[in-house]
Amino acid sequence: MTPPTVLLDLDGTLVDSLPGIEASGRAALAALGHAPDSTLDIAAMIGPPIEDMMRLMLARYGDDRIAEGVAAYRADYGQRGLLGSHPYPGVAEAMAALRETGARLILATSKRREFAERILAHTGFDAFFAAVHGSEPGGDLDHKPELIAHIARRHGLAPGRCVMVGDRRHDIAGAHANAVRALGVLWGYGTREELETAGADGLVAAPDALATAVLALVSSSASGTSPSPGRPG
Repeated sequence: MTPPTVLLDLDGTLVDSLPGIEASGRAALAALGHAPDSTLDIAAMIGPPIEDMMRLMLARYGDDRIAEGVAAYRADYGQRGLLGSHPYPGVAEAMAALRETGARLILATSKRREFAERILAHTGFDAFFAAVHGSEPGGDLDHKPELIAHIARRHGLAPGRCVMVGDRRHDIAGAHANAVRALGVLWGYGTREELETAGADGLVAAPDALATAVLALVSSSASGTSPSPGRPG
């Protein structure tokens, strides 16, 4: 039987990228002439494409210069912000366990691919991945449904042998739009309620349970049984 393919989100799933994203977000606001509000909850905005995050950030200032804000953010993030990404404890071991089962790991992130590749190299996670996919200049792959569809075509993936792992509703929705099952992780930026409402096919409470949860989901797909959405792995 073909080994399963595991699509992994980056921010909030493999790494805690909040420090760098927050610093670059505030730098972008300052570049546009705004005094960053100390109450701004940037963690709640992580997950969707950067254009959506910037729109939310600028809305409180009545500013619609989304493209300028994104350019300022990326300039700062590429220089220093991405270095503020730190691996979650136990994630490296979880990926090693997945690889030991024969699973192929592919990164599927809404972050710019070039930034994602640098973060993987910085954390040492690059050795785990067969391929890295993210958004590209032009915006064609900014959203998870389009990104996962692109990955499936590029690698000839069978939906029943594939699982998406992420921490936000966008990961779940993107997977389901492509008939791929999805696991939500509870150590990232999304809440249990968000992931359950999005229809996650399972929840994983800690990295050491990830490999078992992925294999169980693939097995249930092969047997035609349905997992219980929202049940922690």
